[in-house]
Amino acid sequence: MEKYRPTIFLNDKNIDVRKVFSPAPFSCPLPPSPPPFPHSPQNIMPSFDIVSEVNKVELKNAIEQTNKEVSNRFDFKGSDARVEQTELELTLYADDDFKLSQVKDVMLNKMAKRQVDVRLLDEKPKEKIGGDKVKQIINVKNGIETELGKKIQRLIKDSKLKVTAAIQGETVRVTGAKRDDLQAVMALCKSKIDEVPLQFENFRD
Repeated sequence: MEKYRPTIFLNDKNIDVRKVFSPAPFSCPLPPSPPPFPHSPQNIMPSFDIVSEVNKVELKNAIEQTNKEVSNRFDFKGSDARVEQTELELTLYADDDFKLSQVKDVMLNKMAKRQVDVRLLDEKPKEKIGGDKVKQIINVKNGIETELGKKIQRLIKDSKLKVTAAIQGETVRVTGAKRDDLQAVMALCKSKIDEVPLQFENFRD
């Protein structure tokens, strides 16, 4: 059956109501696009981040290898010597000061082989834990501390290179118009900053 379509009569002609009352298509010219914001992708300058981070996987491997060697060595037989790791805190245990220094030597050797820089280690004083037994806590630095960040910032500023350095948490971000200037900053930091190992990441062109 044909679907009902309402109609009206005008000048003796059948005219479709929908055609009579449907509004004319609306059209309006679009406004011009606004100019890009100061920090839009078109205006981002080349930059990179200066960081100091430990490889946590290699750190864990070094500690596991330390404990394996200590547990198998004849001179540690019957000893409770070991290294415990909680995130970035290491606790060395031994029966006396001499054995503690031996445990530390083994650990440092394993770290060197796993390319874990010992400059990241912040050693705390040794503690007596009963009888001759001792322990020592060693914190592993991860990130650029505030004072070192300020030192890097001053170093870059005094270099007169046409770049800016901004501290962002545990990172220093360097921004400049020329790639050569950024590379010069990397070389400068490598030669002048030796407190901790530095890495250069998040390059943006």
